[in-house]
Amino acid sequence: MQGRPARKPGAPGAPRAKSSRRRAREFALQGLYEWQLNTRDGGSVDAHIREQEDFARCDRAHYDALLHGCIDQCAQLDAQLLQFLDRPVEELSPVEHAVLWIGVYELTHCLDVPYKVAINEAVELAKSFGGTDGHKYVNGVLDHLAPQLRPDEVKAARPASR
Repeated sequence: MQGRPARKPGAPGAPRAKSSRRRAREFALQGLYEWQLNTRDGGSVDAHIREQEDFARCDRAHYDALLHGCIDQCAQLDAQLLQFLDRPVEELSPVEHAVLWIGVYELTHCLDVPYKVAINEAVELAKSFGGTDGHKYVNGVLDHLAPQLRPDEVKAARPASR
């Protein structure tokens, strides 16, 4: 009895290979999570993450920007998030907090990443690593924040109201 033939990469329904940027976001998320829970310095967290098996397959420059940028600017990122949170920052789960930092950091500093991609990638991180409905929360917060951080891009992408 023969099994079903393997689907070719890129065929509908076939699993997609993770992009090097998605891997960078995942590693940055792991590092930010570890940094929040263990209050280790960013350098030791970074060294620990770089030891992981698949690290060589990520976009290292993007990882560096996300991990170190979020650690260095966590207070500013939190300040941007505050107006759209329904609870104090301290009550966010560490995973969702880190995902939101990554999303806000990309919206603010990674202008080569379209705003919709930044939001979608944050939502995907929350789906993979966060709580049951964490992705909905992340989507709502970042979707409300995007018009402030990328007003021209958001305006051009959204249809004009009639």
